[in-house]
Amino acid sequence: MSAVERSWRARRLDPDHSLGLRLTVAATAAFLVLVPFALLALLVLGAWPPLFRLDASVTDALHGYALADPAWVRVMSVWTDVFAPGPLRVATAVVVAWLLVRRARRLALWAVTTMVVGGLLGALLKLLVGRHRPDLLDPVARAAGFSFPSGHALNATLTAGVLLLVFLPFTHDRRPLRWALWAAAILLAVVTGVSRIALGVHWTSDVLGGWLLGLAVVAATSAAFRTWRARTGRRPARTAREGVEPELAGSGPAEARRERA
Repeated sequence: MSAVERSWRARRLDPDHSLGLRLTVAATAAFLVLVPFALLALLVLGAWPPLFRLDASVTDALHGYALADPAWVRVMSVWTDVFAPGPLRVATAVVVAWLLVRRARRLALWAVTTMVVGGLLGALLKLLVGRHRPDLLDPVARAAGFSFPSGHALNATLTAGVLLLVFLPFTHDRRPLRWALWAAAILLAVVTGVSRIALGVHWTSDVLGGWLLGLAVVAATSAAFRTWRARTGRRPARTAREGVEPELAGSGPAEARRERA
């Protein structure tokens, strides 16, 4: 084995190097999430019969339930409207403005990049896949455009990931609060996706695709953010516990000066 290859491998496995073990794990996680999304997209494009049958059976079952329970439809309709991509982007913009006030400019840029990249990928993939939405005889809701991946599920996952990783630093030594934040993020993504299936405007695989793509984008941009942290000499963050910028909870003039540097 050459010295160059050994050196490259050593850097990838060095926890203190900008391309070290932690970054390698984060980048690998992003890739591993992207693989099932790519496989799912191929199955959708190929109209794989087992997937079509699964989608159809879930849609038929939930549609029958929706026709029998108007209250359920109202709840799902309110949820899907409140947590639609537009309101979620506004909420993220408010958080970005708050980060700018706190002079956490790179963290604000990360949040914007995550939302924009994810949104553009979702829109592009909808056009490339060109999948039609469920066509039901007695629909309880309607939606325009192509179906795969679900924009609601994707944007809910992106927003949940961004808000979770931004606010985790404020849960330091507060385990119940950390668990509550995780639960809220998961609830936002899951229920928003389920609401689209329950209303009959998306197939189950559309929602699953939105979740997977959102997770992949958050993992990838988080890995890129960790590269910047390593290159500026900051300690590696334990993302699941501390978010992507642990110093945010105690940010002040000193932290602001370091970020600008």
